[in-house]
Amino acid sequence: MKQLVLFICRILFGLVFMFSGFVKAVDPLGSMYKFEDYFIAFGFTSLAPLALFLAIALAALEFLIGANLVLGVHIKKTSWLALFFMAFMTPLTLYIAIANPVADCGCFGDAWIIDNWTTFYKNILFSILIITIFIFRNEEKIHLANRTQWMMSGFAILFSVAVSVYGYMRLPIFDFRPYKIGANIIEGMTIPENAPQDEYLTTFIYEKEGKQKEFTLDNFPTGDSTWTFVKQQSVLISKGFRPAIHDFSIDYQGEDITDIVLEDSNYTFLVISSKLEDYSQCYSDKINKLYAYAQQNGYSFYCLTSSFGDAVENFRTLTGANYPIAFSDEVTLKTIIRTNPGVLLVKNATVYNKWHCANLPDFSAPIEDTVFIDVNYPHLWKTVVWLLLLFSIPVALIYVLDKKSTIHNKTN
Repeated sequence: MKQLVLFICRILFGLVFMFSGFVKAVDPLGSMYKFEDYFIAFGFTSLAPLALFLAIALAALEFLIGANLVLGVHIKKTSWLALFFMAFMTPLTLYIAIANPVADCGCFGDAWIIDNWTTFYKNILFSILIITIFIFRNEEKIHLANRTQWMMSGFAILFSVAVSVYGYMRLPIFDFRPYKIGANIIEGMTIPENAPQDEYLTTFIYEKEGKQKEFTLDNFPTGDSTWTFVKQQSVLISKGFRPAIHDFSIDYQGEDITDIVLEDSNYTFLVISSKLEDYSQCYSDKINKLYAYAQQNGYSFYCLTSSFGDAVENFRTLTGANYPIAFSDEVTLKTIIRTNPGVLLVKNATVYNKWHCANLPDFSAPIEDTVFIDVNYPHLWKTVVWLLLLFSIPVALIYVLDKKSTIHNKTN
């Protein structure tokens, strides 16, 4: 019975941690932005330069804990590590739930966004699981050599870091954000009819004879002129429906051209640069050639950035950019694509493709004649299969080599 309980707890805890670590590893810049949010909220802005390293390290740590538990390696060491991890994270998430310094904890990245209280309750459950694993840790029988266990753990770390490096150097393998290929931006901004609205409790502070009192609309002192109004305050008591995309806008030379861009029935190239000051200038020639291609074929072309004023003029001087540069929100731009610069291809508000500039195709033929307008590209199910194979095959080979080594040692 103990073995069964340990097995269930180990697999459940391990799979969730592998998932949590993997979705963080997939999007290292997204995890970095979340760390930066925490540093700002807690007043540790001096740690911001470490955000990317910590994002990759946290993803690798969670994936390692999960993989060790699922594969049944280093159970004793991993149970200690996981116990310390939960002992730190559970009180932290309780504080975050109470103080609410950030909107969501980011524990599952953008793959599954849960509120802070749900995160805390989740951590309570997983604290119970890891305590159970820890209590029964000596009941688990390990059938692998110590060297084999270290090889499996090392491969788990290597796999997670490799996924993170790829996501940083190119684009995330999976895009969980509302601007992914195939998404329609207008649909993402739409609020359904009869959707719940934000509900507020409004109170009024009045003063009489030097004493202040709080009133609501139900007990408001109507007709009593002896009370003097001090202030009004509103508290959100129930959050209404919030569309996946709620802050997308494009301002060009003081004019809101959001609808013009999204309702264009022809293709539009959007170069995304959250800050022109951080623009990777090594891609300037590629972007300039893309602009020339767009002009030749009658496609609209805009660069979206949160920079303005001298930063724009300096950018034009350094890169020779002649294309229109429009203003948009920095956080939105970072959400749209995880690189600076990146390129989006849009038509009728639908995202047809997106590229890291390192992978930007050399366009020559009209875009209608290319494969880049297939909204099913890239084929995600193939990516899932390849990733499963890339992880499971090396693990299986390590396991087989261990068994062969064991048999060889016995025969000798």
